[in-house]
Parts: sequence; structure tokens; C-alpha cells
Amino acid sequence: MLMLRSILLSGIMLCLNLPLMSQDKTLTLRFLETSDVHGCFFPYDFINRGPLPGTLARAATYIDSLRKEYGERLMLFDNGDILQGQPTCYYANYVHPELSNVAAKVSNYLGYDAQVFGNHDVETGHAVYDKWISELRCPVLGANIINTATGLPYVLPYAMYDRDGIRIAVIGMLTPAIPYWLHETLWQGMHFEEMVSSARRWVEVVKKKERADIIIGVFHSGREGGITTPEYEEDATMRIAREVPGFDIIFYGHDHTIHHDIVENVEGKPVLCLNPSAHAHYIADAKLTLTLRKGKIVDRKAEGKLVNIEQMAIHQPFMERFQSDIDSVQNYVDRKIGVSDTTIRSRDAYFGPAAFTDFVHDLQMQITGADISFNAPLVFDAEIKKGDIRVSDMFNLYKYENNIYVLHMTGEEVRRHLEMSYDLWVNTMTSPDDHIMQINEYNFNDLQRYGFKNLAFNFDSAFGIDYEVDVTQPDGSKVRILRMSNGEPFDLLRTYKVVMNSYRGNGGGELLTKGAGISREELPKRILFKSARDQRYYLMQEIEKMGHLHPRAHTNWRFVPEAWAQPALERDRNIIFGEKGLK
Repeated sequence: MLMLRSILLSGIMLCLNLPLMSQDKTLTLRFLETSDVHGCFFPYDFINRGPLPGTLARAATYIDSLRKEYGERLMLFDNGDILQGQPTCYYANYVHPELSNVAAKVSNYLGYDAQVFGNHDVETGHAVYDKWISELRCPVLGANIINTATGLPYVLPYAMYDRDGIRIAVIGMLTPAIPYWLHETLWQGMHFEEMVSSARRWVEVVKKKERADIIIGVFHSGREGGITTPEYEEDATMRIAREVPGFDIIFYGHDHTIHHDIVENVEGKPVLCLNPSAHAHYIADAKLTLTLRKGKIVDRKAEGKLVNIEQMAIHQPFMERFQSDIDSVQNYVDRKIGVSDTTIRSRDAYFGPAAFTDFVHDLQMQITGADISFNAPLVFDAEIKKGDIRVSDMFNLYKYENNIYVLHMTGEEVRRHLEMSYDLWVNTMTSPDDHIMQINEYNFNDLQRYGFKNLAFNFDSAFGIDYEVDVTQPDGSKVRILRMSNGEPFDLLRTYKVVMNSYRGNGGGELLTKGAGISREELPKRILFKSARDQRYYLMQEIEKMGHLHPRAHTNWRFVPEAWAQPALERDRNIIFGEKGLK
């Protein structure tokens, strides 16, 4: 009787086109990404000597909570720019390089499954990043970083992982714009391929050779735009998501901006793209739900979010593990190197001559004996207070491990360089009520623009010359150089010695290439002097020699006409640093 009922029930269900018993299985995988951490490992700001929101100490809490739930089905990636930023990195990279690199120790503790290069990791030089790679317990990936001697990737192009029978491929890539920012000595023996074609090639490899079921991209390249040449794009993530089918999830970074997109690729399939910005304020969190039938994936769904960890609980075992590292860095940055009789702020540099940037101008000229100095505020709103100057303050005064360069440039090239800088920086005013700054009020969360339309670290001013910036004139015609600051005539045809940082001297920001009109091939031939060590090191030496500092703003340039410029500067300063912008 029971057998008859079973047969009848089976027949009814078949007639209704219903399965006798579902053979489908659901598997959920979780993927986390950090990006552009810039040394923010511990919840203490060694530069400004105070608490630091976010950081990997809080990320550890989030990671640990999910590991307890997902076990090996949770995977963790870092997207580069981990070796530069807080003094923690500088101390490990250059002060005590014989010790294990703290970035590797932290990464190993957190259990990263893969990491990729960032441009600021390359900036540390072979000695630092090759050692870091050797100390990591996970692979560093770079499919488009090619060893010029072998023609093969310098590090692994991808890594394969098995989770519950699912084969997962992780492909890592780096923006190819490295030669525009960094001297070849830092990346000797490498070249950087265009990302879209590289991604297409390696997707085919992991599909055919590795039989990958899931493909994850981890790209140190921004959303879109940046430096664009006939050979490549700096920020190519969206192009890859759209044009290279095969990726399920792409984690990215580099542009320090939060993004959460679902992109439809050329095959009509969705690609989840996540960017958690910078300094470990957010973690990118992706959940991939797979439906399996007889061991084969028949459906997949990717969901993502950006998790704010700024005020999350600090992971105490993490802190206990690294307390000795924290103490060592604290002792290093607390050392007094001088005294200043005034407080200087980088925010002043956007609105005219400022003691902050002019102090760097003075030191650059003093160190090199150059005729003219170029310098931009590299930290958006840094402050060095009146009183004791400590090693920590040097990381506000000069953010990056750039070298000092002196190039020879004609007077006309100097003028054109400044024209492009101010064209990126200020508007052409047509009435007294116009903005004087190029502002995009939707950019306040962009940690490279901060409310400006363009990148705030590309606003070069000059010292050694007296000049006016006429904001009523069209682009290319705003800068009028009046004389050398020593009273001598300025000659557009004469060749001058011009000091700047290595980022600018290598073509960073394109002020020398697009602005001054010097080809990238010509730039190395223009270098008269290149410092052996980073700029911060020499600035620190000079400050220690001086002992007592008297930083003052120069009066060698100004915005004109003043009747329009001064009220507009006050209005725009309030927008950027007032109620709407940064307080």
C-alpha cells in the first residue's frame, strides 16, 4: 500500500513538473578587502599624536567575527599601498630595515590570502618591497608587472584556492602609470602592461588551464580616468568590469574614494565592484552565494557592502601582539628636533602664499642652491603647532618618501608649468561673484580632492620668482612673471635650475609634460641633481641645524585683481573648510 502511494505521488509531482526532491545545494563564500591602508595599522596617529579612527586594529575585530562564522570560506585580500604613510612604515622601511617589516608581520597575523602592489609600495624601492614579499606568508600578485629579463610576471599573476570543491582564481594588477611618478631605479627590471589586455589574457588562462569556477580581481587602480595615454589608462577598473567577461567580483582602490557598483559586462552578466577608500576606515565585504547541482554551479549571486569600521571595537589580542612595535615607533617620533615660533597650516596654501609651503620652498632652495622652487601642499589640512618640533611633525610637513630633484628648465617652461597648475586650481572669473577656486562640492569624501575639482596635491606654487595670477584671464594666460625674487630680470629664454620633488620631476601630475611641454623621454636628461635619500630626511637635517624656526609666508605671488580675488577667496575658503567642508 505504501509503495502504491509513493508511485501515485511521484506521478502527480511529475505531472505538475515539480522535482521529487531538490538536489540543489547552496554554498556561501565571503570575501573581504582592505586597500590603501598607508600604514594605518594601529589606532594611534603617530603624526598628529592622537587617536586614529579605523585602522587594522579595528579591522581585525570584523575579520575575526566573520572567520568564526565562515572559517575557510572567508578570504581576505589587501589591495596595496600598505608600505607607506604613517611613521610606522618609515621606521620599518628605512630606520630599522634589518628587522622584520611591520607591514608583513601585521598581514601575517591577520591571515591575508593575497596582496597586491600599490604605487606607493613600489616607491619604497626594491630593497624594501622585495624583503616585504619574502616575509609575507601569502602571495603578492601582479599579473601586469613584468620582469624585463624573463618576460614573465615579476610576482605571481594569480593565485588559486579551493573552498568546498569550488576553484577560486584571484588575479592581481597594478596601475601601469608607475613611470609617470617614480624614477626607474625604484622599479628597475620591471615594466607595467596595460591592464585591460592583461586582464583578458589572464582570465583565459585561469578559465582554461586552472578550470576556475570563480574569478576575483584585486586591482590597485581607480574607478576610471586618471592619466590616460595612447598606451594605457591609470584607472581602468570599470573598463575591465565592462569589457573583460569572467570576473564575478572586482575589488579595487588607489583613488581613495568609496565606490560600490554593479556593472553589466559585455555578456550581460553582473560584476560586483567595491572600493573601500583609504586608511582602513572601511572594509569592502562581498558575499557570493552559489547554487550547486551535482557539484556544478547553476546560479551565483554576489552582494556587497562597504563596512564603516572607524569606531568599531579595537581587537585587544592584536594590540598585545604589536605593543613592542608601537612603543618603538612612539619613541622614534617623539624625538625633539627644533622649535618653531609660529603655527603653520597647509590649508592656507590654497589661497595664496603660506608659511607652510614657503617653509618647504626655503629649505629646498637652501639644500640645493636652485634658482626656482616648485612645491604643492601634499597634506590637505596639516598643522604644525608653535613650540617644539618633533620627528612626527616631519610627516605633516612632507607626506611622501619622494627624493629631491633639480631640473634645468627654460623660463617659458617654468611659466607654462605654473599655468597648468593654476588652471587646475582656479577658475576664470567672469564676475566678482564667481568662485575663484575650481570646486566640486560633491567631492568632499574624495580623499585626493576634498571638494576641489582636481587633485589637491598638484597645485604647485613657485618661489624664487615674483608673479601674479590673473583669475580673469583664460587658461594658459593667467600667470604673469614679473621678475626674479632677487630683483634680476626674468628671461623666458634663459635656462634656470628648478628644484622640486621626484614625483613632480618624473612627470607626476603632468605639469612638466602637458604643462611645460617637456616629453617624458626628455625628463631624465633634464635632471641635474637627485638626492640619495628621501626629502623628509634632508628637511629634518636642516631643521636640526637651524634649531629655532621662524617660518613666514612670502609675498612673491598673489591673485589679481585683488578687488575680485580677496572676497572670492574668503567665500571659497569657507565652503572648503567651513560648514560644508572640512571643519
